[in-house]
Amino acid sequence: MALVIACWFAASGLRLVNPAFLPSPGDVWDAFTELVREGYKGETLMTHILVSLRRLFLALGASLAVAVPLGLAAGTSRFVRAAIDPVIEFYRPLPPLAYYTLLILFMGIGDESKVTLLFLSAFAPLLIGVTFAVRKIPEDRLRAARSLGAGGPRLLWSVVLPSCLPDILTGFRTSTGLAYATLVAAEMVAAVSGLGWLVLDASKFLRNDIVFTGVIILGAIALAMDMILRAATRRISPWLDRQEG
Repeated sequence: MALVIACWFAASGLRLVNPAFLPSPGDVWDAFTELVREGYKGETLMTHILVSLRRLFLALGASLAVAVPLGLAAGTSRFVRAAIDPVIEFYRPLPPLAYYTLLILFMGIGDESKVTLLFLSAFAPLLIGVTFAVRKIPEDRLRAARSLGAGGPRLLWSVVLPSCLPDILTGFRTSTGLAYATLVAAEMVAAVSGLGWLVLDASKFLRNDIVFTGVIILGAIALAMDMILRAATRRISPWLDRQEG
């Protein structure tokens, strides 16, 4: 990262690239302070950030609420797995924007279509991760738990879910990254607010200083979310650090 910043300072300072295409760090900082002070197109910068995060968190919450129990069911029942696998494998390879047009057709250009698109982006990898985690639990562990009287919901909560937790957290990190990338693309297609829209709209007016500012903010938010998820993973399943060490 330091090398990239150093190259940026050097390229802009030596005028190796046209400033219209590569604004200097000083210009980007000025654009950031302008956004903080005046906002963009009638909305504050914080409003654009919160709009994007609201869409993302709604979709991630829904994906967790649906994918985890469904993945547990699919991992323990081949009938459930046979029922949902064709659907998941049909839409999972598709680029999200390929079916976004259909979502807009049925739901409009409001937040409903965007949240649904993000949900679908996050749902498939999380579901597959949970299903795989359940199926790889050693059978001896399950037999031992049953021999001690665990069964039904108690077996699920005491053995299956704790065994799957590291893979669930890893899958959720992956899903968060995919949904976040899809969020930016969705806001660039049909939106009037959010960071993705801000970047696209600024590019139409050749405000590359604002474009760079938006991209940096998007990257900083992504980095912060990943750090939070990493910290949560270490706190919830500290044995993973001991295994990696």
